[in-house]
Amino acid sequence: MYTGFTSDLIGRVQAHKDKIVKGFTSKYNVDQLVYFEECDDRTSAIEREKQIKAGSRRKKENLINKANPKWRD
Repeated sequence: MYTGFTSDLIGRVQAHKDKIVKGFTSKYNVDQLVYFEECDDRTSAIEREKQIKAGSRRKKENLINKANPKWRD
């Protein structure tokens, strides 16, 4: 599972799908967006990203299951 933030969600997802950036997402073939949140500013987005990253895999799965139970891209 990959957690990150961006100001260009569509571009970021496409970059992951196209494997443009080398790293975790290309190495582990992460190319589906199953959950996202919108934030009012960069600072709150970074803080929220840290909260999500600090959580267990189970907590991340619960977030996804509540918003997107079928894990649709």
